[in-house]
Amino acid sequence: MSGTKRSDIQVGSNVNVVQKQDQRSGKLTEGIVQDILTNSATHPHGIKVRLESGIVGRVKEIID
Repeated sequence: MSGTKRSDIQVGSNVNVVQKQDQRSGKLTEGIVQDILTNSATHPHGIKVRLESGIVGRVKEIID
């Protein structure tokens, strides 16, 4: 499932995110959502979240 809809993402979800510095390469980082940072209902590049590891990125895939 893609990460463009805020309603699909919950705190505790297992997701793959792309960090700002990895946008060109498309390198994904896996983690558990700690905070949802995007306030709007949707975002074309993915909802921005903070993972439990402290990494901030946009959700590309929801793994659950």
